[in-house]
Amino acid sequence: MTLEFRVNGRIGKPVAEVFDAVVNPKKLSGYFTTIGGASAPLVEGTTVTWWGMAPVIVDTVEENALIVFRWDAMVEEGEAPYKTRVEMRFKPLEDGGTMVTIAETGWRENNRGQKSSYMNCEGWSQMLACMKAYVEYGINLRDGYYPSELKGVVTAEQQDFT
Repeated sequence: MTLEFRVNGRIGKPVAEVFDAVVNPKKLSGYFTTIGGASAPLVEGTTVTWWGMAPVIVDTVEENALIVFRWDAMVEEGEAPYKTRVEMRFKPLEDGGTMVTIAETGWRENNRGQKSSYMNCEGWSQMLACMKAYVEYGINLRDGYYPSELKGVVTAEQQDFT
C-alpha cells in the first residue's frame, strides 16, 4: 500500500494573494506556523524553519502555481530518518478564487508511516481551512485549535483530550 494523500480547498481570493499567504513568512505565521513562526520566505533552493524546529527544504517554487518541498517524516526510535515530499498547487478559478491542492507522499509502509500520513492529512486539511479564514476574513482559526498549542507547544502527536 502506498501511503499518500491529496486535499484541496477553494480560497475566495486571487491566486497571487493566496500564493503569497504561503510563501510570505509573516502571513503563514498568522494562520499556520503560529508557534515559532516561519524563518524566511519559501524560495527555491533554500531551507526554512517552521514552528522554530521543522526544517523545510524548498525544491521548487513557480510563482502563483507550485511549491514543492521536503521535510522530516516522524520515525520510531532507532528508525533511520527520511523525508516526505509535499506539493502545493495553486489554480486560478474563473470566479476569481483559487483552488489550492496539497499532496504529500513518501512515507514508509509501516505503522509509523501510516499514522504520520493520517496526522499530516488532518494537518493539511486544517491548514487549508485556516488559510481560507485568514486570507478571506483576517481570522486566525488555529488560535486555540489544538489543546497543546494553548500551552505554547507545537502539536506533534494526536492526543486524546476526552
